Amino acid sequence: MFARIVRLSILMPLVAVALSPNAQGQDQPYRFSPVNQWDINKTASYWNPIVHHVATRSGVPLQLKIGRTSADTTAFVLAQEVEFVFSNHLFNPQRMALGWKVFGRRNGPLLRAQIAVPADSPIASLEQLRDQEIAFAGNEAFVGYKLPMAHLVAQSIQVKPVFAGNQNAAFAQMFAGRAKAVGSNSMLIDGFAEREKKGFRVLWSSEGYFDLALMASSKVPQAHLDAVAAAFFAMHTDPEGRRILEAASAQVSLSIQDHFVPATMADYANYVRFFETAPPFLR
Repeated sequence: MFARIVRLSILMPLVAVALSPNAQGQDQPYRFSPVNQWDINKTASYWNPIVHHVATRSGVPLQLKIGRTSADTTAFVLAQEVEFVFSNHLFNPQRMALGWKVFGRRNGPLLRAQIAVPADSPIASLEQLRDQEIAFAGNEAFVGYKLPMAHLVAQSIQVKPVFAGNQNAAFAQMFAGRAKAVGSNSMLIDGFAEREKKGFRVLWSSEGYFDLALMASSKVPQAHLDAVAAAFFAMHTDPEGRRILEAASAQVSLSIQDHFVPATMADYANYVRFFETAPPFLR
């Protein structure tokens, strides 16, 4: 599996800029790994222009590194093969001990974990999902898998999880009838409904959680982190950055309001609290 993941990363487009005084002493590009919120092509088409802009404006060389699935991408992170991430997979105690630092997030409405069925489904309650198949992107998805599964466990409703590899594939499995429901987050459900003109009936929603965190490894010097952070945060006010952000966001049903803003670990306190009481298989 490790070899397969490495081969996939080599196939992805790379984003790098020449070294500038800000990046002096950095011989190799920093690797940036965002969680796959969509299929691999859509994830790359969203992030490539953004990463290129941030690298250019900051003078810090960056390289996009993603795997075929969100679990593959997270495997890069846990193997310490990357220096920057956009993720919410690192808030359990073991992973927090790796030293990742939250410095930003994407602005926008709070994410809510949701369990949904097609709008025309006869299923109208969670109880009707007992012993049925539910499609999820993968077992690393915090909002899209861990939160819904924890709620089902708390309600003593046993289901059969089916991992599709990414969220679009999970939606496709449900609408093709291979699963009765889907676990996801509100942003991705709303975006898919808008793009694909599909109707959902939401059976359950969680409390709100901030969108994924921009995080940096402890290996990144503070000057480089500051430069990268500043480029992310200024993107929506920079004319060229705004144009890139608008075009990238439109591909995934986001808007210019979903730009990048500063954040700290305090913004992710409810993520941390989840792991204090979560079932062991979800920690």
